Amino acid sequence: MMAKMSIDTDILTGTTDRHLVSLDSEKSKDAQSTRLSMLIHKDVLEPFITLKNAAIEEGFNLSICSAYRSFDRQRVIWNDKLSGLRPVLDQFSNPIDLNQLTDWQKVKAVLRWSALPGASRHHWGTDFDVYDAAAMIDGYKIRLVPEECQDTGVFAPMHKWLNSTLSITSNSFYRPYAIDHGGVAPELWHLSYRPLADTYAQQLSVPIITQQLVKDGQLMYLDVVLEHIDEIVERFVQL
Repeated sequence: MMAKMSIDTDILTGTTDRHLVSLDSEKSKDAQSTRLSMLIHKDVLEPFITLKNAAIEEGFNLSICSAYRSFDRQRVIWNDKLSGLRPVLDQFSNPIDLNQLTDWQKVKAVLRWSALPGASRHHWGTDFDVYDAAAMIDGYKIRLVPEECQDTGVFAPMHKWLNSTLSITSNSFYRPYAIDHGGVAPELWHLSYRPLADTYAQQLSVPIITQQLVKDGQLMYLDVVLEHIDEIVERFVQL
């Protein structure tokens, strides 16, 4: 009889950091690129360095501004948005007035740009948001909006290079949110290490997510989320 595959629910839901290493250990060609607070999956470090060094050869400093995020951190982001402490953006990157929406509409508005805690790809350490540090000017604050990555955007040249590079190395890094399917908004800055991320994505399920949300019990609009959990997972989690 074939052995049942073990599922690491703590990794899937962002409740552990045992699978991670710090970018502090990065040995890329750019000694200034290390981000002390950044954690990624231990098996992604070397492939990331390879991609980063390829970018350096083209004059780009491919850097990470957001890597692993725990369940607790993702919950803070979620609750801050639904409580008005952080802006919730529309498709044009303009703030939405949540007071004009129903509770379910509010949840969907947040899900457009922010993952449900327990279901974020950032939990796995395989996914991260990138920018070109070489293109930064003094005082510039990264926004992670489409305008930065397209046309005359500050990071557009690096993303144009990534367009061709990722198509060649499609078995390595890719953009899971490159296309708008009516769920998560397109995020060109979000890269994922396919060999590991695909495995975790296949293991993540509604029961696993629900169990973690109920166990935690601190999510704003939890009752709304649980009422619509099947639709949320189908539309905003599964790709």
